[in-house]
Amino acid sequence: MITVKHNTELLEFETLDQAMAWAKELGEFVTIQFNGTEVVGKFGADGILDGKFPNGELYTWKKRRRR
Repeated sequence: MITVKHNTELLEFETLDQAMAWAKELGEFVTIQFNGTEVVGKFGADGILDGKFPNGELYTWKKRRRR
């Protein structure tokens, strides 16, 4: 069983694919727990264009260069 937490809501899914599809549709921060593993984040960003996610939010993570 796959458990998905969103705010105070707790949902269960039979497969990880179902849980990921629901999280992507929701478009908000969730926690997915399965087989002793926990995955957290906002799922569904397909790419970054001009420093923004497809939904218009700014992409703010900056990568440091190693020298």
